Amino acid sequence: MKQLRTEEEAQAAFAEEVALVYKHSTRCPVSLMAHAEVERFAEAHPEVPVYVVDVVFGRPVSRWVADRTGVVHHSPQAILLRRGEPAWDASHMGITAGALERGLGGGDGPQR
Repeated sequence: MKQLRTEEEAQAAFAEEVALVYKHSTRCPVSLMAHAEVERFAEAHPEVPVYVVDVVFGRPVSRWVADRTGVVHHSPQAILLRRGEPAWDASHMGITAGALERGLGGGDGPQR
């Protein structure tokens, strides 16, 4: 998983064919659970780049991602991008390895 600290780094995620952007708060227990699920997904799908935004220390990047995608900010939050466009997203307890996998396949979850 790659950390996104700048807008320029975030733009790299949007240049990928498929990528997952995960917004994480180090101060939130729900984020800790979601982070573990994102790690499980990343291990099962090494072909999908996973980018992590620390919403506490990377607030400008988090806002940039929200503005760029049009997906209202939540934390924790996972946004699946396809060719730079949001294709699926989930937040809070909706972030599970299974839900991410279904989102990757075009199933279950908010579709864009």
